[in-house]
Amino acid sequence: MGQTPASARDIASLRKRLEAYMERNGLRSTTQRRLVTEVFFRSDGHVSIEELLSAVRRHDPRVGYATVYRTLKLLKESGLAHERHFGDGMSRYEVHAEDEHHDHLICTECGRIVEFEEPAIERLQERVARRYGFRLTRHKHELYGVCPPCDRAARGKAT
Repeated sequence: MGQTPASARDIASLRKRLEAYMERNGLRSTTQRRLVTEVFFRSDGHVSIEELLSAVRRHDPRVGYATVYRTLKLLKESGLAHERHFGDGMSRYEVHAEDEHHDHLICTECGRIVEFEEPAIERLQERVARRYGFRLTRHKHELYGVCPPCDRAARGKAT
């Protein structure tokens, strides 16, 4: 199960949150910044700066790497994007909607990322935190392994 692109209603909510953040911080909105945020909000899953730049340039080839980088930094600071590192040295970004949480399965062979939600894991984390006197404020759960297609391919080579 991967992250699904945001709906029009979700994107409108993300836009309002960004506008409020920018107004509170005295930041201005530029045409290129709006384009980068729109393309990002419509992205599916975990995008690198390079992937987002490529997608943005399909709309406006004049947008530069620095604009995408600075816009993602702004989105991260505003709480609208999460920066993720999955052990391959590359930063990836995903849209952060309010009241949304999921964990990740990462294939160590092909880099595939599968998002999942598991209530039993969430309950166990809360129980462990309480046992040690912690009040959880956030967490990330990443499981690394080999996805079914890579596992089948490896088994095929072994025979």
